[in-house]
Amino acid sequence: MSSAEFEFLLSPYVLGLLGLCVGSFLNVVVHRLPLMMERQWLQDAAQTLGDAEALGRVAQLPMTEADKLAQSASKLGEQLEKLPALGIAMPRSRCPHCAHALAWHENLPLLGWLRLGGKCSACKAPIAKRYPLIELATGLMFAALSWHFGPQPTTLLWCGFAAALLALAAIDWDTTLLPDAINQPLLWAGLAAALLGLTIPLTASLTGALVGYLSLWSIYWLFKLLTGKEGMGYGDFKLLAALGAWLGWQMILPIVLGASLIGAIVGIAMKMNAQLREGRYVPFGPFLAGGGFVVLFAGPERVLGWLGWA
Repeated sequence: MSSAEFEFLLSPYVLGLLGLCVGSFLNVVVHRLPLMMERQWLQDAAQTLGDAEALGRVAQLPMTEADKLAQSASKLGEQLEKLPALGIAMPRSRCPHCAHALAWHENLPLLGWLRLGGKCSACKAPIAKRYPLIELATGLMFAALSWHFGPQPTTLLWCGFAAALLALAAIDWDTTLLPDAINQPLLWAGLAAALLGLTIPLTASLTGALVGYLSLWSIYWLFKLLTGKEGMGYGDFKLLAALGAWLGWQMILPIVLGASLIGAIVGIAMKMNAQLREGRYVPFGPFLAGGGFVVLFAGPERVLGWLGWA
């Protein structure tokens, strides 16, 4: 492959089109992964609660009552096992209102939604705008990364980093969950990329992961000791550790400060408009991801200059 062909394949135009396709895949991940996790949790719980001896021993219940509860749990487990298979690749994408299976041309990134006029071809129910928005955002992000880093192989690494952050942000906003299935590979990929000399020095990556995790972990426990409440979830620790592995320990404080500021502004705005969810909080993950995007495009020197540390 000539250098001109290589540069074309990694150009903003080609990576932008790739981003649209990846965005379509991210829509599936954002929708299905939390459902898959919840189904697995219920199956695990049913299996655990099906142990009558453990129920009686731990809950200090009479064996007759423990047996009844265990039988109910076992029935739940059987019902869950009878559910249709659910994975990222199956079943085919379908309308949530009428279960119409989407044809290939209806599933085209961005174009499919536009061609359908934002409505299901079968029942005419509206298709959420977030689907084309995530596809468009991913396409623009990939094109911007190509423009920012140039036509080089490491650009694809940063595209993968950006796609993972976007998926985590959308899932956390919807469900307040930050799945280990994305968080942990993102962390290890950042460390591996540093080890191979593709991103930042390995010491900066390792220290970033350590500082990222321990900083929020410390804040979590301090807040819990003072108030008796949990101010964030463990997924936030892991996400910041992953950001540190990719961007370095010096970017941890700017990311947290930026995420806290923007999160507070959004939270106040939602409170004023009575849009806060039950529990009166907003998830922190999307703002951590947003801070990561800002640092990625601005660069360490500019970010440290903003803080007067350069």
